[in-house]
Amino acid sequence: MMNTSKNLYSIPRGTVIRGKWHNHTYIIERELGYGATGTVYLVKGQQGSAALKVSSQLSITSEMNVLKAFDKVQGSSLGPSLLDTDDWQDRGQLFSFYVMEYIHGPTLSTFIQSRGPSWIGVLMLQLLENLQALHNEGWVFGDIKPDNLIVTGTPFSLRCIDVGGTTKQGRAIKEYTEFFDRGYWGAGSRKAEPSYDLFAAAMVAVSLVYPKRFARKERDPEQLVKMIRQSKELEPYAGVLIKAIKGKYHSALDMRKEMLTALSPVSPKRVPVRSDKEAVKGRAASKQRKRKQKHLETAVIILSVLVCYMVYVFIELL
Repeated sequence: MMNTSKNLYSIPRGTVIRGKWHNHTYIIERELGYGATGTVYLVKGQQGSAALKVSSQLSITSEMNVLKAFDKVQGSSLGPSLLDTDDWQDRGQLFSFYVMEYIHGPTLSTFIQSRGPSWIGVLMLQLLENLQALHNEGWVFGDIKPDNLIVTGTPFSLRCIDVGGTTKQGRAIKEYTEFFDRGYWGAGSRKAEPSYDLFAAAMVAVSLVYPKRFARKERDPEQLVKMIRQSKELEPYAGVLIKAIKGKYHSALDMRKEMLTALSPVSPKRVPVRSDKEAVKGRAASKQRKRKQKHLETAVIILSVLVCYMVYVFIELL
């Protein structure tokens, strides 16, 4: 569902939370944010700073499974690591919580504002790589937006601070933000599938060059296509974003390959989309050019040797 909740788990700063089962203690430092599934706090624990989320038992179980899935994704650094899970009893009331890695850094929007839009494509490549790894495990991220993405490092790494919208593939997306939701724009369903995430990823890029965003005039993705084409910052890979908006990609890997092509110095303007016949003709033409170049080089070498020999003969006759 769309995130319009109020903070139902407000805990004052300095409160000590002690786990009922593991006896680990955490001191509340400040609130980091809240959503439909609970409230996240920055806490101080025995191992240093961490992020602690207080929620209902049902939400805790679901999100724990998501975090465990992130841990299984080899080579991916998209989500935080799960550190602890427990219950906390306060004044006769039982709360469930889990503790995860605290990911520190600017949001993606803040990073782009300070570093410039040239970083959008680079970080999009990283996002798509991590999404592919997550999709391979059978999950869809769901609520992808700049506020949920943090840039850490150097080297810079794109990380996520909220996995509450992550959903098993085939189910209905459980949490979304309208501007990044393809259902809101009439571009598809809210079924959890890779193309849903790829639409949202494209909208992340759009939102970074339109930080004030823009109102939906009608439920038609053509409005988004026009906005993408109007942006000079998005021009190098506009074709990739438009294909994602229209649901033309079956995997994050396919989208990443074309994004990489669009960002390469050889093709700075657009991603060439060629048919198989055109591709074959292109390879044949390339081989023919190489053969002509080799023949030319051979002719130059023979001519050079001939000139040198003639000069030698002339000198000997003198």
